[in-house]
Amino acid sequence: MPTIGWFEILIVVAVAIIVIGPKDFPHMLKKVGSWIGTTKRYISNIQNEVADLDINSDEIEKPIKEKNDNDKI
Repeated sequence: MPTIGWFEILIVVAVAIIVIGPKDFPHMLKKVGSWIGTTKRYISNIQNEVADLDINSDEIEKPIKEKNDNDKI
């Protein structure tokens, strides 16, 4: 997977300033930052829900295993 260095980031920023314009560039950065923050929160919520599901599945499987162990005795 290719890596992005500081020089490449500088080129992207320079092209963005030329295309978008220096007046609207800060507004665009704020909007992109907001999108990134929203995406991070969304992914974090999904990860927390999956972790909760994993914990709940362990809680459900534990009594089943105990019942199976008791039936074998």
